[in-house]
Amino acid sequence: MTTVPQNIVWLASYPKSGNTWIRMLLGNCLHGGKAPVSINDLPKLMCSDVRQEIYDRAAGRPFTARNFDEAVALRPKVQRLIASRTRARQFVKTHSRIERIGPIDLILPEVTAAAVCILRNPFDIAPSFAAHTGQSIDAAIDNMINPRMVFGTENGIVEVLGSWASHVDSWLTAPGLTRHAIRYEDLAADPEATMRGLLRFLNAPVGDGALRRAIRLSRFGALKRQEETKGFRERPDVSGSFFRKGRAGSWREELTPAQTGKLRKAFLPALEKHYPEMLDETAAFAKA
Repeated sequence: MTTVPQNIVWLASYPKSGNTWIRMLLGNCLHGGKAPVSINDLPKLMCSDVRQEIYDRAAGRPFTARNFDEAVALRPKVQRLIASRTRARQFVKTHSRIERIGPIDLILPEVTAAAVCILRNPFDIAPSFAAHTGQSIDAAIDNMINPRMVFGTENGIVEVLGSWASHVDSWLTAPGLTRHAIRYEDLAADPEATMRGLLRFLNAPVGDGALRRAIRLSRFGALKRQEETKGFRERPDVSGSFFRKGRAGSWREELTPAQTGKLRKAFLPALEKHYPEMLDETAAFAKA
């Protein structure tokens, strides 16, 4: 019996937390040259745990889930197929939380080598998530608070998100998981230092010049221009553009005091742990 390699490094995040940015930075660091990696070439470099073609292989037919349970039941086989593509380390994007549903692990320990956990404050996520999914900010906030929140593709392949706080907690507290956490805000403030820390964690040495070139090629403006000129296959039809603002702190211009207060109240313990520097400002803003 062939042993499945334990070779997946999960790139794990709640939606709109910077997963694509990290993938582009890694792509330009590890696979790029003087020209930027195309945003539409990301699937060739890094897999996703909801890729339709792998679900089709796992099911032995064009896969459409009839219900939630059928979609979840196929996840372990899909992840084993991904791991078996090569014995080398491979990066796999996921928006799923770590959870065991009945006998099924949403994230299989047996194929997991490590995880890069990407965090972004929920105040900035909310308007970006709303634009990404074609809903109001209030609806997006309700979904972020919902402990049973699930994303689904048109064919019923699911990503089990849960709430923002429970999603983050699942990745940062999972026992036995080798992990490296990155905050979007730290990456925006000092991309070179943040990427050096990630590359050390991955034991992937990259020279100073190559790293700085990768950062330049992966800047938000450069990615937005790629989308404008070539389109982006990962952009949902309901979203006007995938690369929207890309700034840390844009919540101040987009959320109302009531919306800020609702997020703060729902996620206060997680904010105290991961974003203590935002507590006073968001409290004052919510009372304005």
